[in-house]
Amino acid sequence: MSDDWLTGPILEQLSSGVLVVDEEFQLVYLNTFLQRHSSVQLTEAKGKSLFKVFADLPEAWLRRKFASVLELQSPSFSSWEQRQYVIKLPHLRPVTSSSQYMAQNCTMLPLNNPSGRRHVCMLIEDATDAFVYQQHLQTTLQKLEQSNRVDGLTQALNRRYWEEQLKLEVQRAQRYQQPLSLLLFDLDKFKQLNDQYGHLGGDSVLIELTARVRGLLRDTDWFGRYGGEEFGIVLTNTALAGAMEVAERICLAVSSKAVTFNEHSIQSSISVGVAQLDAAGERAHEVLIGQADMALYNAKREGRNRVVSYSAGETEFQLKTN
Repeated sequence: MSDDWLTGPILEQLSSGVLVVDEEFQLVYLNTFLQRHSSVQLTEAKGKSLFKVFADLPEAWLRRKFASVLELQSPSFSSWEQRQYVIKLPHLRPVTSSSQYMAQNCTMLPLNNPSGRRHVCMLIEDATDAFVYQQHLQTTLQKLEQSNRVDGLTQALNRRYWEEQLKLEVQRAQRYQQPLSLLLFDLDKFKQLNDQYGHLGGDSVLIELTARVRGLLRDTDWFGRYGGEEFGIVLTNTALAGAMEVAERICLAVSSKAVTFNEHSIQSSISVGVAQLDAAGERAHEVLIGQADMALYNAKREGRNRVVSYSAGETEFQLKTN
C-alpha cells in the first residue's frame, strides 16, 4: 500500500519549505509553504532550472552545497547566522525586524527516486523569531555598553571611561614619543546660575555647552564629563601651542552666544586649564590631570573666562602618594 496518503498531506501542511531538485538543478517539487510565500507555482515551475525560477539565489554557493550533498550522500546544514536566507521570502514581522526577508535554517538532504536518479531535498525553516530576538539582544547590549561609557545628561564620556582613555593615550604617547595635551575646564559661577534659573536651566546650559565643544573637536580627541560642571578633553598628538589654540576657540564658542531657556537668555563662560604631557611612569596621567587642574585654578583666580597653561615655574604640583 502506498504511503502517499500520509506523506502528501504532511508535506502540504508543513509550516516549513520543502524543495526538491534533480542533478541538473531542475525543479521537481515545491510544497505549499514555498508556493505561498514565493508566489511561484509548481505547475508553472516544474522542470525549469532552479536558478531561473528563483533568480536571486546564491548560485555559486548553492551549487557547491548541492554537489557536496550528492557526492558524499550526506546532509548539509546552513543556519541563518551563517547566511541569513537562501531564498528571498517575505516574513510576517515587518515592524520588528530590520530585514524584509525571512531568516532561514536550511537543511539539504540526498534523495534518490525509485529509478536511482539522484536528487537533493532542501528543507527551509523559518528562523525569523530567532533572528529578531538576536537583533533586539544586540541592540540592548549596545545601549547598555553605551550607558556604561556616556554621561546621561550631556552625552559626553563619563568620568570612569574618559579616565581609562586618558591613561591609554598617555601610554601610547610615551611609547611613540608623541605630544599629548589635556584641557580641564568648568562653567564659571555655575552655582549662581543654578540658583537663578534652577537645575533645569543649569542642565540646559551644560547640554548646549557640550554640543558646542563637541563640534570643535576631532574624532581622535576624548571629551568627557569630569565632575558636575567640569569637563576634560584629551588632545592626541597635540603640543601645548596647539592645545592653547583649541582651548581659546572653545572658550570663545561658549561665551560668544547666550543659551536660551524658557525665554531666558543665559550668558555663560568657562575657565580652561591646559597642560602638556611631560611626566613619565605609570602615574603620568594623574600628574597630567593635576597640572591641568592647577592651571584651571589659576584661570579662575585670574578672573575666569580665560585660558591658562600649566608652567612648572609658576605653580607647584606634587602627586599625592597613598
